[in-house]
Amino acid sequence: MLSVGVILSQTKAPLHELVPLHELLSKEESEKVLATYRVSRYQIPKIKAKDPALAGLGAKPGDIVKITRNDGSFHYRLVV
Repeated sequence: MLSVGVILSQTKAPLHELVPLHELLSKEESEKVLATYRVSRYQIPKIKAKDPALAGLGAKPGDIVKITRNDGSFHYRLVV
């Protein structure tokens, strides 16, 4: 039987209705986003690598995460 801690550590992100969907972008997707908005990766808002919402995504500093909110809006964050 698995303990609650083991089950939670295997999920991609915290399962709660108030936590928006977090997706790790590929290198190609990241470059496309930066080109579309004409910004450098250091001009977008930051999110810490240890943020609980990133648990299980494998996000490393320098990666870009897309956050999709319940209303359909989306935002990008640089993992630091």
